[in-house]
Amino acid sequence: MTDNDSPAISLDTNKAWDLLAGQRLGRLAVKSDVGLDIFPINYAVDGETLVFRTAEGTKLSSLISYSLVCFEIDSWTEEVGYSVIIKGHAAPITDPAEIARAEALRLKPWVPTVKTIFVRIYVSEISARKFSFGLDPIEKYR
Repeated sequence: MTDNDSPAISLDTNKAWDLLAGQRLGRLAVKSDVGLDIFPINYAVDGETLVFRTAEGTKLSSLISYSLVCFEIDSWTEEVGYSVIIKGHAAPITDPAEIARAEALRLKPWVPTVKTIFVRIYVSEISARKFSFGLDPIEKYR
């Protein structure tokens, strides 16, 4: 079986960034003092980084204590699905010029909360896969 015949194939880095740019909601995994936490976040792609907004709380304190993060998005149709995973580190944006750049992304909170802190995720690894949906191979022969 070739990669093209496989129900799951790896995609190149450019396609991974295209998929990230085409979505707005993902899941951020962070280490905390009590283990791991996952947060849904809306984000924007800025070059080869991601930017999101947050407020004081568990997510921000975890990022300050343990900057390593993992982030994931998915998309799908009836026939195919895509998954992109990035690993890297996150840090609040404090430089005024960088804050202005982040504000220009027009990234707004999706829920009615005040989120004045911009965070940038610096990507060290990115991977993407395409999944072709179909019958369970075992079911196919029953």
